[in-house]
Amino acid sequence: MTLQKLRELTLALPDVEEGTSYGTLAFRVRKKFLARLREDGASLVIRVDLDEREVLMEADPETFYITDHYLNHPYVLVRLSTVDPEDLQELLEEAWRYAAPKRLVAAYDGAS
Repeated sequence: MTLQKLRELTLALPDVEEGTSYGTLAFRVRKKFLARLREDGASLVIRVDLDEREVLMEADPETFYITDHYLNHPYVLVRLSTVDPEDLQELLEEAWRYAAPKRLVAAYDGAS
């Protein structure tokens, strides 16, 4: 997964903007956090449901992991070098659905 492909997947979602967070590339929808590149430049921090995070980490621990910092927060770390682009696209859409206003999600669903 290249940074360009990450940008393409994320910016394809309605009202997503690129910016920075903690000095790294980040994405938001209407100022709400979706994902950001970690300082290592090789992993992405993305919002997920805590139960889903456990499933992801169990199914593919080489790609999905956490550090102690994220232990009690609804985020998973994703290694960009090993993530399947379709899996990442699904995770980005789920994070977007969580953060986006309900009307925006409804309009997106109506257009899809």
